[in-house]
Amino acid sequence: MPELPEVETVRRGLAPALVGATIAHVELRRHDLRLPFPERFAARLQGRRVLDLRRRAKYLIADLDDANSLIMHFGMSGSFRIDDETPGDRRPSSGKIAAHDHVVFHLDHGKRVIYNDPRRFGCMLLVATDEIGADQRLSGLGVEPLSDALDAAFLAGAFRGRAAPVKALLLDQRLIAGLGNIYVCEAAYRARISPLRAAGSLVTPGGRPKAALARLPQAIKDVLNDALKAGGSSLRDHRQTDGSLGYFQHSFRVYDREGAACPTPGCKGTITRVVQSGRSTFHCPACQK
Repeated sequence: MPELPEVETVRRGLAPALVGATIAHVELRRHDLRLPFPERFAARLQGRRVLDLRRRAKYLIADLDDANSLIMHFGMSGSFRIDDETPGDRRPSSGKIAAHDHVVFHLDHGKRVIYNDPRRFGCMLLVATDEIGADQRLSGLGVEPLSDALDAAFLAGAFRGRAAPVKALLLDQRLIAGLGNIYVCEAAYRARISPLRAAGSLVTPGGRPKAALARLPQAIKDVLNDALKAGGSSLRDHRQTDGSLGYFQHSFRVYDREGAACPTPGCKGTITRVVQSGRSTFHCPACQK
C-alpha cells in the first residue's frame, strides 16, 4: 500500500494540473472501486473548479468550489497519471494497462488525470468540506508525522505504560497518521531502537522520553523527507504522475534486506526479518536495542 511519501509525491505531481482547473467531465469506466461511487458522482463533479489539493495521512483531498471535497484513497495498487487529452485515446502511458484505468478526469485546459487501480481497493468519496473533520475515515487520525506536533514529548505520552511493541504503536494511525511498514522499519533503524521493544520502556517513570525515544521523531521526519526527495518507493505499483518510478527503495538500510550486513559503521550485525502482527519487520538486533 502506498505510504505517506508516495501519496505526498502524487499530490505534488497532480497539484499543478488540478489546482485552479475546472473538471470538464468525468469518465467512469466501472460502477465502483472498493466502494460504489457516490450517487451522481460524475455529474456532481462536472463543471467544478479545484480550489486546493491537500493530503491527510494517506488520503488525497481535492477541495471544490461548491463547498464539497473529493476524498481519494489509493488502496493497495492505485495510482494517478497525467496525460494530454487525445480524443478517443484509451491507451495507457508508462506501462499501465488500459483495462485498469477506471476513472478519467477531463480538465478544461486539455489534460486528463487518470486513476488506474488493478486491484480496485481504492475509493473516491464526496464530502462537505466543512464536515471532513467529522468524517469517520478521517476523524480518528493521529498527528501528521512531518508536523511539529510529532516530538519526543508527544511520543512519551503515547508510549508511557504501554507494553505493546514500538512498531505496533508507530503503525497505529490513531497516534500517527500516514506511517506504514517500510518507513517505520527505516525510522526505528535510524533511531537505533528495536521495533520489538516494549514502547513503555522508552519512557522514564516520570513520563519523560529516554535518549533513544528523543531520537525517534527526527529519525521519522528524516526518513520521510529522504523518501519524498526520491519520489517515494516503487516496490510494485507506485508510480509518480509522469509514470516514472520512485527510487527510495535503493536507499533502504534495513527494509527487505534480510541477511545483509548492517550498514551501521562498526556494527557486525546482520539484518533480521521477523513477523509482527502478520507484517515483516526488518532490523539489526546488534545495534537496535
